Amino acid sequence: MAAIGTLALTLSDWAKRVDPDGKTSKIVEILNQTNHILDDMLWVEGNLPTGHRTTIRVGLPEAAWRKLNYGVPRGKSETTQVNEACGMLEVYSEVDKALADLNGNSAEFRLSEDKAFIEGMNQQLATALIYESEKVNPERITGLAVRYSSLTAADNADNIIDAGGTGSDNTSIWLVVWGDQTCHGIFPRGSKAGLMQKDLGEQTVFDTATPQGMYQAYRTHYKWDPGLSVRDWRYVVRICNIDLSELAGGSPPSLVQLLIRAVNKIPNIDVGRPAIYCNRAVRTWLEIQVQGQPNLALRWEDWAGKPVLTFRGIPIRTVDVIRNNEARVE
Repeated sequence: MAAIGTLALTLSDWAKRVDPDGKTSKIVEILNQTNHILDDMLWVEGNLPTGHRTTIRVGLPEAAWRKLNYGVPRGKSETTQVNEACGMLEVYSEVDKALADLNGNSAEFRLSEDKAFIEGMNQQLATALIYESEKVNPERITGLAVRYSSLTAADNADNIIDAGGTGSDNTSIWLVVWGDQTCHGIFPRGSKAGLMQKDLGEQTVFDTATPQGMYQAYRTHYKWDPGLSVRDWRYVVRICNIDLSELAGGSPPSLVQLLIRAVNKIPNIDVGRPAIYCNRAVRTWLEIQVQGQPNLALRWEDWAGKPVLTFRGIPIRTVDVIRNNEARVE
């Protein structure tokens, strides 16, 4: 019976969600995170039933300097194809009908549970976009940190900037230019983009006791089939090995200088929608480092009535899932 409380709501759970007047409580969502990467990324329908195939030009034809009375050879370009897979992120919610109906507003009670499932899936996808690996977990997707993980071995090593950290409290800043020819999210051909939530209504379900018993419950299905396609590696830059203890010490690396290097690695910043991603710790030290110093590159701008910190006009966005204990990138 111990498993029931982890898979379904109990009376104890219900009591914690109801105010003294019998109405569903407004839950303080202290587990929620800010992961702006999900708000910014663009989505493209894949050209495969399970993902997307990208054709990349990897070689240009070479012309020849012709002499009179001599011909020149024919040439051709070289291309290669890369397949990106989508994962399937799914979960079911089941709430005992009698439990949900206790306060006379089952829809409101179920809505409070829906919010938790949606937030949980958002956090899982945000984490996957940065850290997940298909080599480790074949059913999942491959995130940015796996793609940009070597300072020497990978083709994209030129777009990885070493901030010099050697300790165990390293983190990263990411610059991503979202676009249909650069980097974007994908979903399977013929399917729908985004998180799908389907109310399956009242269902007869089984408890976990032995022998199993049946009861009526409200069931909701949550489904998301996302993927990530980095079509042109030149439009993603990772600033890695940012040692947090060094940021708080006497000779920290200049985050502004690192951002300048990152922006100048992008071939054309105007081909898509650029954004800079870091966690709250790095964002804090970035603001501290430029405090009281004139800096035309880093400033606050008004975006739709909201103040947004920008670097050379590129928004600096918060992603809470970016870790402070990354291994050093070698």
